[in-house]
Amino acid sequence: MKKAVIFDLNGVFVIGPFLSDRFATEKGVAPEIFLPALKEILPAIQSPGANSIYSYWKPYLEKWNTPMSEKEFLDFWFKVEKENAEMVALARELRAKGVRLFILSNNMNERSAYYDAEFPFLEELFEKQYYSWKTGFIKPDPRAHELILTENNLEARECMYFDDSARNVAAALVLGIESYLFTDATQVREKLGL
Repeated sequence: MKKAVIFDLNGVFVIGPFLSDRFATEKGVAPEIFLPALKEILPAIQSPGANSIYSYWKPYLEKWNTPMSEKEFLDFWFKVEKENAEMVALARELRAKGVRLFILSNNMNERSAYYDAEFPFLEELFEKQYYSWKTGFIKPDPRAHELILTENNLEARECMYFDDSARNVAAALVLGIESYLFTDATQVREKLGL
């Protein structure tokens, strides 16, 4: 059993439909229009010192004739997200066995504040949540993983990492962290030897 397990958050513990899919089906904004905007905005809102999420999205919402207030937009994005109950149960089991648990997530201030309020398991089960908007390191930047190792006196070989992004998994592997592209709780159990 590894000493620590590091997990991505979205797509692993917090699940929901892609925002691009919802804009396509509910707002009529095609993915080929939405995704370039998302790609442009995400690095800005996932970094320290970012302005409000809404300030970056408002010009696009106006351009696409999809007016929403800030509250409406954030609710539209966040309120469909749910906890992955199987993964929360697994994290609880690991914590009970003394395994150290960490979240490493490219995320933004408003969203992590929403998660803190809506998903108490994050505070209960994880020693710390490393959000890019706080650390300044956006995965696959290796410094995102190195920060966890350094701050928690861990060696790469003592850790296992799960993420739903292949490029983030590849970055962790280079550091010597046993890493896997996340599929489901069954896979995590198998890799951990549970």
